[in-house]
Formats: sequence, structure tokens, C-alpha cells
Amino acid sequence: MTIEFTAFVAEAKADPAVVGLVLKGSRAHDGMTTRHSDHDLYVILADDVRSELAALDGYRSARLDLVVTTLERFRRPADWERYAIARSRVLVDRSDGEVTRIVAATGRLGADEARRSAAALLDAYANAVYRSVKNHRDGNPLAGHLDAAASAGFLLDLLFALDRRPRPYNKYLAWELDRFPLPGWESTGLLDTVARITATGDVAPQQRLFARVEAAARAASHAAVLDAWGEDLELMRPRPDSPADRPR
Repeated sequence: MTIEFTAFVAEAKADPAVVGLVLKGSRAHDGMTTRHSDHDLYVILADDVRSELAALDGYRSARLDLVVTTLERFRRPADWERYAIARSRVLVDRSDGEVTRIVAATGRLGADEARRSAAALLDAYANAVYRSVKNHRDGNPLAGHLDAAASAGFLLDLLFALDRRPRPYNKYLAWELDRFPLPGWESTGLLDTVARITATGDVAPQQRLFARVEAAARAASHAAVLDAWGEDLELMRPRPDSPADRPR
């Protein structure tokens, strides 16, 4: 049986166990909807209240995907769900505003959480850049290119963690940066540099980008992570004769 979005929303609104309906995905992002877009919907049930809708958790069709959960579980989203919830649209909130507050809070990492995450991601990013540059130096361009491509994920996770935000899914990265730029970064320049690094694995743009990241990380009190790399930092930093173009 195929369930239509509009009919399902009406049914859910009539169910007293439903305390929230939250739309996520492309239909929650202005300008991202295509003819292939479905409706991705969280159906949030009151805790310890039975509902026949619970059996529809995981329902998927070409037009509708459902996640049926409880308010208690919605308070504790998995890390991979955080961006989806942060940029979702609350269609129904019958929880005295708690569903709306959860959505708003999900888009902001706690200070301690962000600090720990950023430290680990900075080290992982530095490691990927170091391996890429070293592999190019040692005549292994394929490994260098793969390491360069791997560094991009750590980089983006890091930059968003430094701003205490969950990283957007790749589909929404340009959308997010266009509307909510990262402080200190020009979005187009950053995306162009990431695209070049992942496409070519070239060393020079990696080193120039690393210099920008190093400065930002030190300003955010992560100097200890960087200094632990000792003299290996010199391999990651730009060479004196490196061209000056870099993301703004």
C-alpha cells in the first residue's frame, strides 16, 4: 500500500499520541526540491503512549519516508541525524514547544562537545594532509591523491565544529554555506579549493589551505594538537615559493 504525504499528515494530526511532525530533507531546504524529491518526515509520539503509527517506522516509498520515534528518543538524535534535524521544518508541535526547542538546539553543539570534536578532527585532518604530502614527495601520487581526498571530510567536519555546528550532508554543503557562511571563510573560495584538492590531490593548495586552518585552530586554542606534530608541521605548511592564491 502506498501512503500519500498529505493524507498521512491528516491521519497523524488526528492521532492524539502524535506530539510532533517534523519535515526534513530537500523539502525543508528552499530551492533544493526536484521532481524526484520525496517527503522525509519524523513522526514524534508521546512517551509511553501506544499508537498504530509506530508500526510505520521505516516506511519508504518514492514519495514518503517515515521515521516514527518517541519524544524521548527525539531528544537524543544520533550524530548523523543532527544536521537533518537542525535544518528541518516543524509542521506540528503539540509538546508545549519542546519539539521546536529540540530542533533549534540540535543545530548548536555544546561548547565542550565542540572543543573535543574539533581537537580530534584537527589531528585527523593534519594526519591526512601529512600523509598526502609525504606520499607525493616519495613518488606515490595515487596514495597522495587518495589522502588528499580523505582530508576534505575531516576539514569540513573540523570547520563546522569550530563554529559549533553539525556538518551538512554533501548535498546541502553549498546551500548551507551560501546562507550561513563559516566565520572567517569566503564560501565560494573554500568550496573551490576543496573541489580542486579532491579532484587533483595537488600539494600546493593543500599546504595553503592547511596554513589557513592552522591559524584558525590556534586562534581557537587548539595549539597543543598542532604542536604535537613537531617538525612534521613544516611538511604541511606552504613552501616559500608556493603561489599566493588561497581561499579567502
